[in-house]
Amino acid sequence: MSPLRMIYLALAIWGAAHPMAHLARWASQNGFSPSGLIAEWLSSPASAALTWDLVISAIALSVFILAEVAVRRNWIALVALPATFLIGVSCGLPLYLFLRSRPVV
Repeated sequence: MSPLRMIYLALAIWGAAHPMAHLARWASQNGFSPSGLIAEWLSSPASAALTWDLVISAIALSVFILAEVAVRRNWIALVALPATFLIGVSCGLPLYLFLRSRPVV
């Protein structure tokens, strides 16, 4: 595996683990409440700006992934879509780059 692919994989793992650790800590303090989580995301102008930035980035990444998969026929790269929306862009983007950069046979 190339050094670049190892970096993408490490970033995808970090992009999953680090945000999830914060989310788990929040859930242990507040209980699992999707409406409470959304309220926290929109609780201040700064956090709302970051939330919308990430939502728009996730949508743009998804459109890019779908367009690339349609051309390249790299179907396994579609796993980056649920990773993006269930974990976050910090996991979905490097995961997609890892999957996209595999050697073509």
